[in-house]
Amino acid sequence: MFERARRLIASLVLAAATAVAPVASTAQAQVPYLQLPASHPKYAAVVVDAKTGEVLYAKRADSPRYPASITKVMTLYLAFEALAAGRIHLNDPVVISPRAAAQAPTKLGLRPGETLTVEQAMQALAIKSANDIAVALAEKLGGSEARFAAMMTLRAEELGMRNTRFVNASGLPDSRQISTARDIAILSRAVMRDYPQYYKLFSQQSFTFRGVTMRNHNGLLGRMPGVDGLKTGYTNASGFNIAVSAVRDNRRLITVVLGAPSTAIRNNNAEDLILTGFDVMARRDRGEKITVAQNLFEPEPTGPIVRPSIEQGDNEQDGLKIVLASATPSPAASRTKVEPSKSAKKGGKWSVQVGAFKTKSDAKEQLALVTKRFGKHFSAANGDIGAKVGGSYRARFSGYTEASAKDACQALKAKRLACMVVRPT
Repeated sequence: MFERARRLIASLVLAAATAVAPVASTAQAQVPYLQLPASHPKYAAVVVDAKTGEVLYAKRADSPRYPASITKVMTLYLAFEALAAGRIHLNDPVVISPRAAAQAPTKLGLRPGETLTVEQAMQALAIKSANDIAVALAEKLGGSEARFAAMMTLRAEELGMRNTRFVNASGLPDSRQISTARDIAILSRAVMRDYPQYYKLFSQQSFTFRGVTMRNHNGLLGRMPGVDGLKTGYTNASGFNIAVSAVRDNRRLITVVLGAPSTAIRNNNAEDLILTGFDVMARRDRGEKITVAQNLFEPEPTGPIVRPSIEQGDNEQDGLKIVLASATPSPAASRTKVEPSKSAKKGGKWSVQVGAFKTKSDAKEQLALVTKRFGKHFSAANGDIGAKVGGSYRARFSGYTEASAKDACQALKAKRLACMVVRPT
């Protein structure tokens, strides 16, 4: 608390000194090192009790933001899921494709054809935040990065992340890839709940690969007692992001700060929010009625609290809860065929091919994924996997007229997913 108070007092003194200055220099006009970033246009934040899901504090918690490399938490979540299901193993090889090798830094810099293990790949994502390895792991798990990104978005929806869309596995700049502070808190909580055996990866402070030791980008690890994860991120468009969790007195808080103007301000603000959150919880135990916003000397809301389903402004959301949905995959994921609905048009002899895969299980997953996300065009069709042709299993939906097949394919292509209209034979 003393460090937070010192920074806050220094910030107020600096602000006062600037206010009475007759002319502001260029340096004075910039954001002060110690100033809290809540007024920064990209800023959004949330503090959540990890056990109960109670939102202790929120600023623009549902406003769209670019997640940057925090994206890799979802990439790792799907890797943990595959490990738990036995689809991959820690010592399995991950091959670097030309596309993976061509990714922009930060990266490990492996050449096409080189390999590393799944365990090393996960460390490279969590600690080094390596973009080339994120793509390579996505290709191993999904066949292609585009398909893997669709899997990420689907899993996000199933976890209750209602305002998130992924188009890549790394978090490299793409205007279509968005999330929110609340959704990232939901994801962070899901990782802890569903895969505690792998969560410790996020607390690892360094990673040595081929004789080179790389340090974790999370500057709060080792600096702030109790912090044990999760991930940072930065692009020019996103600003400086962090999803961080800390434990104190058998309580765990999840704090997400997005869009801070610098690493130092981001870390200081996240630390302030964590310390204040723990302080508020302790004072409530003693019977005090106190909020995080009050403890930060922020104005209280003047109107009714807005519910989470609606776009958030700057108001306090004390007492609300984030909803963490089940991580159990949709039952459709285990089906090979998708039965047509009663309203299905009969007599259509056209088909839509949604991909060709090396394994039948990958083809099955694609059928389920497409049905889940594009039910309007595919729920009334017959999903099937043909015999292996040319080394691949073709995932197809049949029972279309020519026009309806083209409409269905256009819907997939609009989302940059593979699709091909197949004429009757």
